[in-house]
Amino acid sequence: MDVTDIVITDFDTVDSDTRLSTVQSRLEEDGLRAIVVVDDGEYQGLITPRQLVTGRVDPDAKAGGYVWHVARVRPHDDVRSVAARMVGSTTKVLPVFEGENLVGLVTAEALLETVQPFLGVLSVRDVVTHDPETVSPDTTIGRALHEFREHGVGHLPVVGTREPGGPPDEREEGSGIETLVGILSIRDVLGFVGREMERAQGGTPGEFPGGTGQSRGGFGERRGDIDRMLDLPVENVMSDVTATTEPDTPLDDAVAKMLDRDISSLVVATDDLPVGIVTWTDVLEALTLTGEDRLPVQITNIDLLDDMTRSELSELIDGIASKHGRMRVLEANLYLHEHDETLRGTPLILARIRLFTDKGHFVGTGEGYGAAHAIRLAANVLERSILEGKDYARTKKHPDPEELSKIYGWWLEGSPRQR
Repeated sequence: MDVTDIVITDFDTVDSDTRLSTVQSRLEEDGLRAIVVVDDGEYQGLITPRQLVTGRVDPDAKAGGYVWHVARVRPHDDVRSVAARMVGSTTKVLPVFEGENLVGLVTAEALLETVQPFLGVLSVRDVVTHDPETVSPDTTIGRALHEFREHGVGHLPVVGTREPGGPPDEREEGSGIETLVGILSIRDVLGFVGREMERAQGGTPGEFPGGTGQSRGGFGERRGDIDRMLDLPVENVMSDVTATTEPDTPLDDAVAKMLDRDISSLVVATDDLPVGIVTWTDVLEALTLTGEDRLPVQITNIDLLDDMTRSELSELIDGIASKHGRMRVLEANLYLHEHDETLRGTPLILARIRLFTDKGHFVGTGEGYGAAHAIRLAANVLERSILEGKDYARTKKHPDPEELSKIYGWWLEGSPRQR
């Protein structure tokens, strides 16, 4: 099962000189998952909503300075490898290339629509992320953005309090009961900031919920507007109606609910309190699970791998991953290239190891005489890059071997659940 039939060939582009405020408006107004940035017609990268709300950006900055260089896929790549690249690149959109030519985009939404009928073998319990990060209604938008960045998430359940029953004069102070009151997503924040910045430009007064302010043009004034926005409570921005589900809900039903409502998460709630969350990313991770004990490594120019076995290569990469907490490798790629230079008849080899993991996308490159030497040098660089860039957010409990055996191959060998 590959992604040929779900490649989107009609996609939006902007020139690298386009102002970020224009990009932000187009992302919000058209409900886009990403915009392709080009320079003289040549692909430069993507800009997504997450980039524009999880960091402070200058509305007058150029799009070319904010492009995201995510993994590339090909039309005939299988669903599992594309899902692994999405999870490893922490994006819901990937560019599709034939050779050096961009032919389209593939989205997580289209991918999940394709596999949704086959998901009935799993339940929400199999993929849920437990104990999600939450915020309160009076948490500021600025603090919520910090939570998005700190934990690498795109959704934050909002937990407030409701008063217990009984006459008001008989209630004890502080006796409110915690309850789920809404959810805040990155797209909620993007939409709010985009609308208010549009109102604040060109000398138009900008009114903000919970306060007032005027912008008379110029970046300094707009920065003041942004600062006031960041001080507002999230209850001004959050979605009040929260889509929830239960742990035993079949996963195909849960995904169908997300697709029908055009949302990318469901809060898993018990007694009106969030006990977990299931997102598109969680479902994509389920697509990457295999029943193999040894990590499979995709190798380009495998004929150069003449002084190291596949088993030794897998053990080397497994060893790196096992040193760094609960990081799970979703996909590993090795690229080998032979230079003309030799030493005592042994060619100089370039090795590039690329790992797509549930903690991010990591690359290590090295050159040495012989493949084994080059690979070990690349592995050293890879390990340093993981140490320098690791950001271990709370993650779900991974399935045990029995659960893996149930999951393995479901989307290739299973059939849609009969209703």
